[in-house]
Amino acid sequence: MEARAIRRYIRRSPRKMRLVANLIRGMDVDKALRILRFSPQAAARDIERTVHDAVNNLMQKYPDVRFDEGDLYIKTITVDGGPMLKRIRPAPMGRAFRIRKRNSHLTVVVARKPTRAQGS
Repeated sequence: MEARAIRRYIRRSPRKMRLVANLIRGMDVDKALRILRFSPQAAARDIERTVHDAVNNLMQKYPDVRFDEGDLYIKTITVDGGPMLKRIRPAPMGRAFRIRKRNSHLTVVVARKPTRAQGS
């Protein structure tokens, strides 16, 4: 059992988002949410919201199953680059430097922890 949540066009650079995503990759959901709550990076708020959305998607996908956040873990978390906003900044001697304002696409997949089969 797994579910995913996707946030697109986040106005943060993918490199900065990946620093926070690497902190919680493969962790239990409750531990990951605690780390994100107290993380000083601004990207942690976006990732925390997306993890909450993925957990809610899982609960809506399987309404008859009782889930506890301790039973769930972050199966995959990926940060991909989105489209760039390209701007021009004046430079010395009549030149122009390009500024690239980067966007990110975030995908979080949460799943139930695999349990060992009885008798194996």
